[in-house]
Amino acid sequence: MKITVVGAGAVGATCADNIARKELAEELILLDIKEGFAEGKAIDMMQTAALLGFDTKITGVTNDYASTAGSEVVVITSGLPRKPGMTREELIGINAGIVKGVAENILKHSPDTIIIVVSNPMDTMNYLALKSTGLPKNRVLGMGGALDSSRFKYYLSQELGCSPADLNAVVIGGHGDTTMIPLINHATWNSIPVTQFLSKEQQEKVVASTMVGGATLTKLIGTSAWYAPGAGTAAMVESIVRDQKKLISSGVYLDGEYGQKDISLVVPVIIGKNGAEKILDIKLSDTEQDTFNKSADAVRNMNAVLHEMKLV
Repeated sequence: MKITVVGAGAVGATCADNIARKELAEELILLDIKEGFAEGKAIDMMQTAALLGFDTKITGVTNDYASTAGSEVVVITSGLPRKPGMTREELIGINAGIVKGVAENILKHSPDTIIIVVSNPMDTMNYLALKSTGLPKNRVLGMGGALDSSRFKYYLSQELGCSPADLNAVVIGGHGDTTMIPLINHATWNSIPVTQFLSKEQQEKVVASTMVGGATLTKLIGTSAWYAPGAGTAAMVESIVRDQKKLISSGVYLDGEYGQKDISLVVPVIIGKNGAEKILDIKLSDTEQDTFNKSADAVRNMNAVLHEMKLV
């Protein structure tokens, strides 16, 4: 088993570290555009192998896509964060060029791979990766839902005073502060609806905290998070590699599900050896469906930039 992580920054390196510790692959390639950066990260991680007891071989390379040949799963974390004064169109334009180039280079050497997109804005970048490569929709997934759902469980656990591992809770919609939809009415604590234990005010607090989870961390630490995004991505990789058939909220291309077409959004997905093996089209209330439709409209507005730039 060979896995590639493109982008050796904080998220990519954390994802690679999780993959190595779980021994999800015999060989792990860490690729970055910055000379020596991935090589240094790989050596640092390999020097933990004797201490942590893993046998995965980690190799860092600079823009050498030939080294990624035969990868069964590829994670794309490449891209720039939005900077002060930068418009949405500018960010999409820069990252779209990066993600499109990475995806096309990866497929030259690993035509049968499954791609997990982490780059932001994730819904738009996931849509771009699918459209630009022509891959079947089960082989291109976005990571954001795994992260948002984990954050949802964290905030629920804080209000309930329980273990996050005892909770089932999913987030759907777009991967953004105003587009994600934490499904509080579907969340359970060991099969019991959490709404039986939380007041309306507590429920609203959890939902609001989840939606600004990323922004909260950026304000506290001065940059985007990396531990949870890296772990969320590695969890998706593990479900593919070990064919776990886990239900993980993921960005996938919709073709009629949830009343939407020609768009990538986060929905509950069964992930196994073939990637996104099944989309669970769960029944939403009228209010939830209306909110989902508005989320789709917002993501379409971002996707329009790709069409204007003739990238799809």
